[in-house]
Amino acid sequence: MGKHHRRSNFARNAAAFGATVASVTALAVPAASANPLNDIQGVLGGFDSPQVPGVQQIVGQFSNFGGGDITSAAQSTGAKIVDAARSQIGTPYVWGGSQPGGFDCSGLTSWAYQQVGKSIPRTSQAQASSGSPVSSPDLGDIVSFYSGATHVGIFSGNGNVIHAPQTGDVVKEAPMNYMPVHNIVRF
Repeated sequence: MGKHHRRSNFARNAAAFGATVASVTALAVPAASANPLNDIQGVLGGFDSPQVPGVQQIVGQFSNFGGGDITSAAQSTGAKIVDAARSQIGTPYVWGGSQPGGFDCSGLTSWAYQQVGKSIPRTSQAQASSGSPVSSPDLGDIVSFYSGATHVGIFSGNGNVIHAPQTGDVVKEAPMNYMPVHNIVRF
């Protein structure tokens, strides 16, 4: 009687797993293109990404390579804050207002930050003193104005801020240099 070699369950399962991975990889990986971001999107795009934990974070990690067309996953938090504030342009100024329909300056900034899951202080003075001071603004940073930080806005790029100016006015985007800057902070 000849010797019989018995394969362990581990070895059998490992061989089956390896064959499965090779098959899936061959089906899932598209042909290489000039832009590696498109390759990543092609592979990940076949998944129902909101239901696959971590896929959006993985896609976002590749956004720094440039030249790609990954949109919301790669958009910075600052840009999302600006988008939220920009969506309220034309909303009337309301003293103490902190919701769409009526904002004061710090109500607008705190509401825009809430839209990205960040909680910041409610008043302009508290916002100006609570964030980390920076010398040069990035999208979404809080710019405070006048001595005592009595007014705030959200830096929106190109030297502009989005702010709720005063009673009788509306949320607008304006050059930040038309008011004296007190400080710029980042949360």
